[in-house]
Amino acid sequence: MNKRLRTGAIATAGVAAVAAAAILLPNANASTDQPAAPKTLSAHSATQLATSLKADLGDQSAGWYLDSSNGHLVMNVLSEDDAASVTAKGAVAKVVHNSMTALKSGAKTLRETAAVPGTAWAIDPKTNKIVVTADRTVTGAKMATLSKATKGMGEGMVTVKRSQGEFKRYDGGDAGSAAGGAAGSGAGGAGDAAGGAGDAAGGAGDAAGGAGDAAGGAGDGGGGAGDGGQAAGPIGGSAIFGGNARCSLGFNVTVKGAPAFLTAGHCGNDSKTWTADQGGSQPLGTVADSKFPKTDFALVTYDDTAAKPQSAVDLGNGSTQEITKAAEAAVGMKVQRSGSTTGLHDGTVTGLDATVNYGNGDIVNGLIQTDVCAEPGDSGGAMFSDDSAVGLTSGGSGDCTAGGETFFQPVTDALKATGAEIGAGGGDAGAGGGDNGAADGNGAADGNGAGGGNAAGGGNAASGGAGNAGAGNAGAGNAGAGNAGAGNAGAGAGDPGAGAEDPGTGAQDPGAGAQDPGAGGGDVLN
Repeated sequence: MNKRLRTGAIATAGVAAVAAAAILLPNANASTDQPAAPKTLSAHSATQLATSLKADLGDQSAGWYLDSSNGHLVMNVLSEDDAASVTAKGAVAKVVHNSMTALKSGAKTLRETAAVPGTAWAIDPKTNKIVVTADRTVTGAKMATLSKATKGMGEGMVTVKRSQGEFKRYDGGDAGSAAGGAAGSGAGGAGDAAGGAGDAAGGAGDAAGGAGDAAGGAGDGGGGAGDGGQAAGPIGGSAIFGGNARCSLGFNVTVKGAPAFLTAGHCGNDSKTWTADQGGSQPLGTVADSKFPKTDFALVTYDDTAAKPQSAVDLGNGSTQEITKAAEAAVGMKVQRSGSTTGLHDGTVTGLDATVNYGNGDIVNGLIQTDVCAEPGDSGGAMFSDDSAVGLTSGGSGDCTAGGETFFQPVTDALKATGAEIGAGGGDAGAGGGDNGAADGNGAADGNGAGGGNAAGGGNAASGGAGNAGAGNAGAGNAGAGNAGAGNAGAGAGDPGAGAEDPGTGAQDPGAGAQDPGAGGGDVLN
């Protein structure tokens, strides 16, 4: 009897144990499940994932940004449930208070109640707030108006900070051109000051060293230097001139197959026609569409309908970055900017959907805010990320010594508005420039000795390179050619010993100012 009871008890206990295991097993398995690790993404891939997640979240989306330190996409959400779905798809979820709808509504309130010259604001998804920046001119009654508007919105919605600079557009006057800030007559950034270069030497003059048919430099190739790997025509960051203004080319594009380029709208308003040189002897194109204020872009169609300008940006070191597509900006995205005054600089996108009030009724909306520096003359220049066009330089505060905030027109918006497409099919243009130079100039010996390659690096200068683009490079070809004189350009350029390698002449002399960044034109533009 006891044995049977004991056996029954054991059996009962076994059944209970199995039942308990069945209950506990799923919980045990669940406790070992770990959230999916965040994906490491490129800026392009992060944008694609963010777009998909925004569509899923609808009005529960609260913005997103790139954590550039590890390549993670951070998606702002309003609930833990939404956080779980975001995490499952490989992004980092951050639960925040303000929805994107609320933030955009707040920005609208600022536009209606705080239209104060010298102010700017942008949505910052990192802080989940609207960040308002007031420049040094915002004092007294203007500051009181701004403070009243922002205090009414609450500290949880808006943050106010001050800028030491003054918000302004970055188009430059022609005074800077004479100092060679990236222009002059296309002469290596040295203008008339650089060893007697001016129009006679250094890149664009008809007589010698890097241009004209005689010296076999850039000449018919349009100021390029195929042998040096530079573009044969104006590209992103190149200097462009219209009336009394100097700006920078943004991106070469096509419109229904015809060549054109994008630049800033306030530049398009400055002049209807644009040239590659300040003197106006190298016409480029005519403004087909220009929008400023509210937005800030212009489309300029090339006068030469057969032109095939290269879809690239000047990197300022004799090389270029090919541009194959356009991309939306993202906070945290690493970007670079090329302009005709200050050359190449890099930084990070800090805000989106920005509004800036330049004064005199010039208020622009929907901009990209960054910490990349810029100066007068850089307007319209290219902001890009790898091979993607991102923005056109509009304006900002500060300079490339003190730093500051800079605002850019999104390229994607400009393309949609104009029907333009990135890329002009000019990939071989650089080689063409070199070939033309060599063909024209028997006297150029190998096409490089007389400055064919480097003086067309006057291509650098002609395309708006900084002051240091002008002496060493343009000088090698131009010092001698200038010495030899226009009439003797063939002999001078052809014989490397007869001037082309003469370092003592003008353009290679740092004292001439071409190699002195101070001659780069930044000061005289302010």
